[in-house]
Amino acid sequence: MNSARDNTFPFIGLAFKLEAGRFGQLTYVRVYQGCMKKGDTIYNTRTAKKNKVSRLARMHANEMEEVNEVYAGDICALFGIECASGDTFVNKGQLNLSMESIYVPDPVISMSIKPLNKSNADNFAKGIARFTREDPTFKVKWDAESKETVASGMGELHLDVYAQRLDKEYSAKCSLGKPKVAFRESLVQPCQFDYLHKKQSGGQGQYGRVTGIIEPLEPQNNTQIEFVDETAGTNIPKNFILAIEKGFNNSCEKGQLCGQIVSGIRFRLQDGGSHAVDSSDYSFQLAAEGAMREVFSDGAWQILEPVMSVEITAPQEFQGAVISGLNKRNAIIQGTESIDGFFALYCEVPLNDMFGYATELRSCTQGKGEFSMEYSRYCPALPQTQKDLLDSHEQEQEARPGGHSQKRKKN
Repeated sequence: MNSARDNTFPFIGLAFKLEAGRFGQLTYVRVYQGCMKKGDTIYNTRTAKKNKVSRLARMHANEMEEVNEVYAGDICALFGIECASGDTFVNKGQLNLSMESIYVPDPVISMSIKPLNKSNADNFAKGIARFTREDPTFKVKWDAESKETVASGMGELHLDVYAQRLDKEYSAKCSLGKPKVAFRESLVQPCQFDYLHKKQSGGQGQYGRVTGIIEPLEPQNNTQIEFVDETAGTNIPKNFILAIEKGFNNSCEKGQLCGQIVSGIRFRLQDGGSHAVDSSDYSFQLAAEGAMREVFSDGAWQILEPVMSVEITAPQEFQGAVISGLNKRNAIIQGTESIDGFFALYCEVPLNDMFGYATELRSCTQGKGEFSMEYSRYCPALPQTQKDLLDSHEQEQEARPGGHSQKRKKN
């Protein structure tokens, strides 16, 4: 890359900051090579879209100076350019290159976010779209499991600031809360089933019988489900096997212990029965779902929760306070290291106990501590956590119109 201040070489620039101003989106660009003039057409190498430079300005603090051209080494502002932070611009479409983007650390905290008033949903969406373009450390996604919009950022204060900006700038007052952790339900020990689905209503009836066993998978596979066809002969025609598997998969979408996804089990279909006239795909699908209900009722179930691998770094004088705080969060300490007055601590902590830890760590280390965490595995939840989930689910069931709770057998 050549930094000569002329137009000998093709223009290359990096959009490093976005700002919403009176004239629309203001894009700050650092010119690394070549020259860009007012009226030029530039290309975004990430989206392959071309944009015309209608206005070009050089910024001096809060003052803006209109210019006709900028050269390598200059920082300028463009108006009305649709892009994201870290995008590369060139003036020749065939230049297939991308500059190294700014370093964006991974978010350290996530919280659910939603507008208090549904009528403000459009303004809420506009604000979220703008903020995620401007700030690459602020990320928002829809969690299909918890049915919540989850915002991730660099701390609770970071997310709180954006919640306030949504209220002030877009009149979309919103609430932040603790997102629901993606728990799982799983069997503790094998359970046999023998279920007959039979229905006669005048015309063609429904008939399907399934026999087999449902057993827990190995701990390293407790986020998966398996279906195994062990039938022999023609008691269950092979064309109905897929319907039985579909019924099993449908039942695993929501367990009956606390309403979470079922995982870590294997459905072993060993035998069954069919009728020459009344059997159908739908009959065997319902038979499989009935067999699962039977196992939900008779089997011993447990709740699994995600466990995170956590690494904490802080000055050594705060080591006792950090360990004490982690013990309260049911952490399992795996090791520590000491380097130049700082210590690094490695542990595993249930994700459900990690919310609010960023604020606690700053408080007990005078703002000098930091941590990172990543998903490790699913493990059986602590007894108190299981009890809290069961009580909460039971209250939700009772609160529904005409609802009633149905206790399940728990290990």
